[in-house]
Amino acid sequence: MIRLLHIEWLKLKHYRPFWILMGLTALITIGVCSSGMLFMEFLKKEGADFKGFDPTMLPLYDFPDIWQNITYVASFFKILPAFIVIISIANEFSHRILRQNIIDGLSKKEWLLSKILFMGIIAISFTIVVGLIGLVTGLIYAHLDSIQNMFSGTSFLLAYCLDVFIFLLFAMLLTLIVRRGGLVIVGLFMYTFMIEPFGVHFLNYYPHLPDGVRAMALFLPIRAIHNLVPIPFPRYMFWEIQDYVSVKNLLVALCWGGFFIAASYWILKRKDL
Repeated sequence: MIRLLHIEWLKLKHYRPFWILMGLTALITIGVCSSGMLFMEFLKKEGADFKGFDPTMLPLYDFPDIWQNITYVASFFKILPAFIVIISIANEFSHRILRQNIIDGLSKKEWLLSKILFMGIIAISFTIVVGLIGLVTGLIYAHLDSIQNMFSGTSFLLAYCLDVFIFLLFAMLLTLIVRRGGLVIVGLFMYTFMIEPFGVHFLNYYPHLPDGVRAMALFLPIRAIHNLVPIPFPRYMFWEIQDYVSVKNLLVALCWGGFFIAASYWILKRKDL
């Protein structure tokens, strides 16, 4: 395992786009997740009136709500580390690096495992970043009576880690199928933010679909991954939300993760390198 990670490190340590995308993702995540209260203060300064309610009083950073809030927001930026995976794998095909690795004695299974480990490290790294954001902003902005619940709700950090990891597996599978980084980046972006959301909307709201077909919306890959951390903000409008990590959603997402790995290995075994 250490040998495989070392091989990946040698490939990426001098690769500038890798560090640029990693740094950009970290900066965007930190900036957006930690600026919620600053935005509320801006609204208050500009005279925004929510029926006489002070927007800065919203407990966005109170424990344990903060863990669901920041992991939900941070999950939208996993597209950026997915670009890292796409570019690195596509380059290995275009520059014949994978073929050379196989000639040098690395098996296809070991190559795939090295990529899975690499993606696991990325997911864990950003989970640590989000966890630190939660601790720091929580200690700054949280009301004192919520501090005792500081570590309650941290299961959302694990859900976020799995969210990022499975999405990266999906990006890897698409790259193994298409092998052209630019096409995969465009296709992944469109599928994630346009095609599947439109399909989910159609399944949810088209009036003449049977219930069995309508239920398929919950099992589409991006929706299944996204459901690991449910949207938390309607609770501030006194709507009921799911404020826990669902075992059902977890199992569905894990099944997709297993499928992405199995399909990637099947493609590696059968395609010409």
